[in-house]
Amino acid sequence: MGTSEMLDSGFGPLNGLKVLDIGTLIAGPFGAGLLADFGATVIKVELPGVGDSIRSYGKATPSGSSLAWSDGARNKHTITLDMRQEDGQKLIKRLVEWADILIENFSPGTLEKWNLGYEHLSEINPRLIMVRVSGFGQTGPYKNKPGLDRIALGFSGLNYITGQPDHIPVKMGISVADYMTATFNALSALMAVYHRDVVGSGKGQVIDLALYEAPFRVTEDIVPIYGLYGEVRERIGNGHLSLAPAETFEAEDGRYVIIHAGLDNAFRRLAKAMGQAHLTEDPRFSTARERAKHSKKINGIVAEWVRSLPGEEVLLILEKASVPATFVNNIEDIFNDPHIAARENIIKVEDPELGEIHVPGVVPKFSRTPGKVAWAGKKLGQDNDKVFLELLELDKAEYERLKEQKII
Repeated sequence: MGTSEMLDSGFGPLNGLKVLDIGTLIAGPFGAGLLADFGATVIKVELPGVGDSIRSYGKATPSGSSLAWSDGARNKHTITLDMRQEDGQKLIKRLVEWADILIENFSPGTLEKWNLGYEHLSEINPRLIMVRVSGFGQTGPYKNKPGLDRIALGFSGLNYITGQPDHIPVKMGISVADYMTATFNALSALMAVYHRDVVGSGKGQVIDLALYEAPFRVTEDIVPIYGLYGEVRERIGNGHLSLAPAETFEAEDGRYVIIHAGLDNAFRRLAKAMGQAHLTEDPRFSTARERAKHSKKINGIVAEWVRSLPGEEVLLILEKASVPATFVNNIEDIFNDPHIAARENIIKVEDPELGEIHVPGVVPKFSRTPGKVAWAGKKLGQDNDKVFLELLELDKAEYERLKEQKII
């Protein structure tokens, strides 16, 4: 095998960390992508001639690929390998020798069927950390049920509490369960690295993460409240259970403004800014808990004031008064915002098909070892020669045979 450093990124706090991404779509691969943003070397494995399903996700490029791939696979080395075939399994096992972390999101039992379960792989590399993402986890009565983002949101309870009280539950505008799970996936991998290398166990381990568990983990206090009082939280629209005014309001010109002035100090500043300082003396509005009880009334008063002015004027008045507020931005607003530009939240990167494209910048920002986007998602199998011929030092004739048989 070639030197383990030959694919090192040369940047970021994770430079030298080696990740094998054999998953598809978002919940597995985006976690690997977060690590790649900070310098981890990620080898992305795709099926020959087909590729990851994310390549056909969303708006198509002229070649039939997608911008979701261009951004989602950034900083990754891309290879093709059919892990369903014995020869492909032999090669993935050689890459396991190289890897610190393997991330997958196949249905439970799939890797075992291919002789690639952790029991086999840990014999090859006892230091291997395997992150296993699936719809309902590797155990439990539902483990074999299919699970995608919307299924996870429904099962987690997060979907039930989202939307207006008199309408059906509403999903968010993105695949939030997938992206939250991917974030937990990356975090858990680094915790396992810490235990292996800093605590000093020297051993890898399996991480089992169900797609519904990350959204369930962030459902605030609905679990202890139900457990103690038997109360089921219902949908409340854009309001807040404990704080008011905290709502989305429509200005005179149709722009939407979010105001969050539920805390006592912020409410006093808001009342004064609206020219209605007397509201703070009203017993219904004098404390946060009283305002929460009368949220409909106080939100209505604020809504009437916001409707009387253009959005820009509302925001200017509130900013001068130090009241937390913002417009509800669409993507055009975000592209034109000076703060977004100053923070480099949108950057440009070279795409092999489209040329220069815009993508979200790297977050968070490290003072000593910043991350970066070195390249956009590559073409299918673009790094096959580098990985198979240089890293694994595969014989050239064998390499050509495996390509001919569509193993590579």
